[in-house]
Amino acid sequence: MGIEKVLLDLADRVLDFDEASLAQLQEGYLKKVAEFAPTREWERAIVVYFMINSVRVKNKIFNEKIKGSHPPDPPKPARNLLKIVK
Repeated sequence: MGIEKVLLDLADRVLDFDEASLAQLQEGYLKKVAEFAPTREWERAIVVYFMINSVRVKNKIFNEKIKGSHPPDPPKPARNLLKIVK
């Protein structure tokens, strides 16, 4: 199995999780990342943290693009902030 296939399969599995569940884990992994140790566990924590973050960033971009594809809301009438001074 090639590296690209493994990574694509991993991406599919990560994308199957809902963002709320991933967000609950992210803070814990951020703490693990902040506590540097030259270990395999620390390296795995970094990879997990960024996988979670990548899903959150993907969802943000996706939502912005979807929102942007709809016609924008009509602008609200501006209030007149000027006052007549005598």
